[in-house]
Amino acid sequence: MEMDRMKKVLGTHEPDGRDFDVTPLVPIVEDIIKRATFLGGGAQDQDYADTWEDTAIRSGSVDMKELTYAINKTINEIICNCSSGGDEHFVAMALCRSLSRYAWEDKVAIALAAFAVSYGKFWLVAQLLTTNPLAKSVAVIRELPEIIEHTEALKRKFEAVSNLSKAMLNVTSCIINLKELPTEYIGQSNEVVFLTAHVPTAVYWTLRSIATCSFILDLTALGPEYVDSAAEAWDLNSLAHKLAKIKEGLEDQTAIIKKEIEKRRENDAYNALVELFKTPNTDNTKILSAVINVKEDQLPLYDGTNNKRASLDILRKKHVLLLISELHIPQEELSILHQFYTESRQQPTRLDKQYEVVWLPVVDTFSNATDEQFELVQNSMPWYSVHPIMLERAFIRFIKDVKSFDKTPQLLVLHPRGNLSGYNARDMMWVWGNLAFPFTEEREKELWMEATLIELLADSIHQNLLLWADQNRYICLYGGADIEWIRRLTTIMWSVANTARIPLEMLYVGKKNPKESVRKNNSIIQAENLSHIWPDVIKIQIFWMRLEIMLESWGQHGMFVKSDLIQHVGKIICYDQDGEGWAFIARGRHEMAKGIDKEVYQCLSKFDEWKDKVVYPDGFVIALDEQLRELQTPHHCNRLILPESTGHIPEKVVCAECGRPMESFTMYRCCTD
Repeated sequence: MEMDRMKKVLGTHEPDGRDFDVTPLVPIVEDIIKRATFLGGGAQDQDYADTWEDTAIRSGSVDMKELTYAINKTINEIICNCSSGGDEHFVAMALCRSLSRYAWEDKVAIALAAFAVSYGKFWLVAQLLTTNPLAKSVAVIRELPEIIEHTEALKRKFEAVSNLSKAMLNVTSCIINLKELPTEYIGQSNEVVFLTAHVPTAVYWTLRSIATCSFILDLTALGPEYVDSAAEAWDLNSLAHKLAKIKEGLEDQTAIIKKEIEKRRENDAYNALVELFKTPNTDNTKILSAVINVKEDQLPLYDGTNNKRASLDILRKKHVLLLISELHIPQEELSILHQFYTESRQQPTRLDKQYEVVWLPVVDTFSNATDEQFELVQNSMPWYSVHPIMLERAFIRFIKDVKSFDKTPQLLVLHPRGNLSGYNARDMMWVWGNLAFPFTEEREKELWMEATLIELLADSIHQNLLLWADQNRYICLYGGADIEWIRRLTTIMWSVANTARIPLEMLYVGKKNPKESVRKNNSIIQAENLSHIWPDVIKIQIFWMRLEIMLESWGQHGMFVKSDLIQHVGKIICYDQDGEGWAFIARGRHEMAKGIDKEVYQCLSKFDEWKDKVVYPDGFVIALDEQLRELQTPHHCNRLILPESTGHIPEKVVCAECGRPMESFTMYRCCTD
């Protein structure tokens, strides 16, 4: 039966191709339905009326000339067909034939507007009949006073009419919204086919509901003996329920289509962004505008130094480091960037060496909590930042797919002419600081070729380290958690230094994970005046992270093999990961010796046996290194643990002891210290 009925409905559909903008009708009809309220007293509650803004006026001027004729004609169609004795289906089909040349969304919008006019007239008279003589006269002709006398009997039915009217409006809005879907992104998916097939059904049942409500409002055909029927109210509620189910189906399928459209739009935007990055540019703000969704006259940047907003133009023709991260940034990451950024601003005469930093936080979901966290981190930054909601989704996809962004912060370099470097400058910043400017791969290779270990360590360990090296002082860096070993080492080291009459400086660098044991050791070392310490635990973490990043950075350049410098770095990391105490002794920038706690202590305690081999004034470290090598056996078992969270894991790492390639394993560890 339903299939036959819909065949007849489809048989009336003969659109002439004209396109009408019926969208502005929706807020007007909605306003009428919301204001048309049955209060039983003949007047509308003023407080209720005041709560509704004049949406009809504020919705903008709508050219009603094209639609007025169709609406007025449909009003007459409804009145005539409701009075002719036909049922709801008869009236609905009559409306289908009358509106045959209109598109589906136009049919239902015109019919609902026609109903709203009659519905509004009815309630306008009902609400004013006790206060307005004109309304009272009209009401007498329509027998409304007698109807009002049956307030309680009519209340249930008119509430059902009101609910059904709202259901009709909801379905109509769904149908009209389908017209707004961009046709260039709509194919012939199952969802589109579903909607195409079900829109006529939705239109028919809306027209049928209009007919049902119109019968109820045609009160001139009813005598004073009229009584409310529970069955009729039930029919109205059943129709409202049916329309609610239709609306739910339309919305579900529309949501799927919109999601697919959004996906296709994002793909187009992503491909356009990738092409933009490949295309030679002359202005970096073009790239920034593609990354940050900036509306007209909007100031997207927040200047953390001056606490004010700024436009993208302030970055024009400058080197820009894009800091990509989640909202949570490890404190050591912020600390190292803050240090070098501040140093770059302290040289105003070196404008050619200055750069700007822009924080672009990546957030998957937004909430009040994420906003609060964003503001907290933002307020700790002296550079520029952008609210995460302003990042283009295509850019977020780009940094995840192309730049392999996961959780580890990245620094992408945007050059003044708009070229986005394919290289992550975070490692460069950690290892070299501002020496890496302009943060190119070529510049980093140059630095690696010129580097010495003391220079690499100096930026993170102690501000006087390079000064000590330049003065040719002997430097002993040592680490570990055993305070007794620390006491033995410092005692024997100072004793040997006095005997050999060499200028010595000692510095404790703790362990990679400086927990409570390192804090206690710092306190004891300082109290007993054993050596220099680094009281800031964050700085100790930075020292060890820099060592790991050196390995990663070297691995990315394919420079691991046969490098004495990087083998020294790897050996220090291995010492720490094996849980042993260790010491690194150097003079100047080149001579160095290293070993684990037992080896170093044994060599130093036997200094009287090999002191004659020292060629003064430069030979102490060389002689010590020879003694340590004699104690070391060919057998060894070194491990090097590089956490995946640090970013790039080198494909090849050689042993710091023998230079052979190391095997790789996956390790799971729980260390509570």
